[in-house]
Formats: sequence, C-alpha cells, structure tokens
Amino acid sequence: MVNEETRYRLLKLLSDNPDVSQRRLAKALGVSLGKANYCLKALVEKGWVKAGNFARNEDKRAYVYLLTPKGIEEKARVTLHFLKRKQREYDALEQELERLRREAAELSWVEDAEPLQEREKGRE
Repeated sequence: MVNEETRYRLLKLLSDNPDVSQRRLAKALGVSLGKANYCLKALVEKGWVKAGNFARNEDKRAYVYLLTPKGIEEKARVTLHFLKRKQREYDALEQELERLRREAAELSWVEDAEPLQEREKGRE
C-alpha cells in the first residue's frame, strides 16, 4: 500500500475532484501514471474508492472516483494522523529556529565586539 502522506493527498484529491483523470492525478501527486493507477487500484481493493464511468459520457474511458463510506472514514483518520505528524514537525522546526536565532545573536555579539586579535594584544 502507499505511504500515509500519499494516501492523504490521494484521498483529498479524489474527494475534491471525483472526475479527475489519472494523468492529472499523477501530475498532482508528482508520480508516474503507472503509480497513480496502482494507487487507485489499491484504494478500490481496500473498498475506500468506487470507480465508475459515466453512462452518458461519450468518452467511455472517463471515470469518476467516489469515496465510499469506508473511504470517507479513512480520509478522516489519515487526515488526523497527517495533521499530528505535521504539528510535531512544526514544533521541532520552531525549536530549531529558536536555537539558531540564539546562536546567530551570539555570533552578532562577537562580531560587534573588538576583533579577537586586538583583545589579545591588549592583554600583553
């Protein structure tokens, strides 16, 4: 099965655009057409997506991808997991930025002070 982030993005794209083509889906996900097809088949096999073509559509290759009740439930679950993971990443990034700000401030203080060589000469 596909990883959680891809599953989240795929379910969101299908939920927002049920008539999206596999080519557009592949482009939006940044994957090959074959991988997009593989992912869609996996979601259909899991029972999360129902694929069907429009009976009245002239292009019989055009499909609509609808999330099933199980698919809607999975989308909610994976959305919460994705949100929690991104929140942890954000918190870690904030901490790293704060450490870098302190380090930069210390470096600025050293740069503003008299050069080290001149301080050493003054001690002799």
